[in-house]
Amino acid sequence: MFKHLLVPTDGSPLSQDAIARAVSFAREAGARITFFYAEPEAPTAYLGLGAIGNPHLSQELRERLDGAAQEILSAARQLAQAAGVDCQQLARVGDRPYELIIRAAESSGCDLIFMASHGRRGVTALLLGSETQKVLTHSKIPVLVYR
Repeated sequence: MFKHLLVPTDGSPLSQDAIARAVSFAREAGARITFFYAEPEAPTAYLGLGAIGNPHLSQELRERLDGAAQEILSAARQLAQAAGVDCQQLARVGDRPYELIIRAAESSGCDLIFMASHGRRGVTALLLGSETQKVLTHSKIPVLVYR
């Protein structure tokens, strides 16, 4: 039924569990996977003026963020390859991960978004909500939430 899954990951333990389950799901369904990482924007405090406005600092920060994204995506790719599941990886930079996830699914031609539930608790959940909830609310592509 589903032939191309977008699997967003942030490298957390729950996200890693979701990757393992998505790989199993894809193997059983004969589907392929696009692993996705929503890379945060560099904090504006580091990019501002003054003593910390060093251009080398912002470049170093971007390189570290890029490196973390590639490390997380490479681990997911290795798991899929070990199971014989065709996959690719994609990272995008932005300050609204849920929008990046939805756009990545649409532009990659995915027919299912398979993601972990990242349960924020308490006041933070009330004020911010979760990226998973935002994807569920705004996506026209079906979303499978792994708990």
